[in-house]
Amino acid sequence: MSSQLLRFEDWTAPVPAVRREVLSALPHPDEKNPPLLFVPGLGHGAWAFREHWLGHAASRGFSAYALSPRAAGSLRAYVHDVVQVAAGLPRQTVLIGHGVGALVVSHALARYPAKAAVLAAPVLDGWPALGAALRTNPFGTLPAFFGGGLGLSRKQLYSPGCTYERKLTREPTAVYRSVLTASRPAAPVGSPPMLVVGSPDDKIVTRKALDRTAARFGGAPLLFPGMGHDLMLDTDWQEPIDAVIDWLEKELLA
Repeated sequence: MSSQLLRFEDWTAPVPAVRREVLSALPHPDEKNPPLLFVPGLGHGAWAFREHWLGHAASRGFSAYALSPRAAGSLRAYVHDVVQVAAGLPRQTVLIGHGVGALVVSHALARYPAKAAVLAAPVLDGWPALGAALRTNPFGTLPAFFGGGLGLSRKQLYSPGCTYERKLTREPTAVYRSVLTASRPAAPVGSPPMLVVGSPDDKIVTRKALDRTAARFGGAPLLFPGMGHDLMLDTDWQEPIDAVIDWLEKELLA
């Protein structure tokens, strides 16, 4: 099955070109494993993976890349960027999306034949996630229900003792709107292996949402109790990335 790299709207209303920020950590020597492309969610950038996961993946023999969302874009533009960056890497790539980045990856999978995909704390349906966020951070969340920006708090994202909220950015209102009105992702090209990871203590993505997302792809979620939404920045960050790489080695390299 061929990927839908170009669609009609790409010809009639092309996504504007931008300079993309892509951070990387490369193993030495190159192990010839499939590269990993990390895609952050709202308010985050490639820096969120540079803190721990990029270097750790490289130490385990995987070329690791992280893409920052463009400064002013939309879900469609973010998907376009992921597809373009993945297609430009030297080997068929593993896509790893966090939060709304998992939604971006799920749409990119319909256009790019990924080697495998990992959805970490996935926000595939924005409205239930907003409802969960409202319970823990009502003042930061309410504006998003009326077309405004979403303010994320430390309590929503991290377990006690971990904080990066000063690095978070507010996305343009149009980005939130495009996420809330996003259509259901089409089936992935080539049926790549899929893994869903998250925490039952996540204040944004509920355990039911994790189960529902994993069941959509024929499996069960891999859970890390006691961690917050930002698995890659948590004090126990190594546990989930090691589990992801262990899974990749079993699925792709055995």
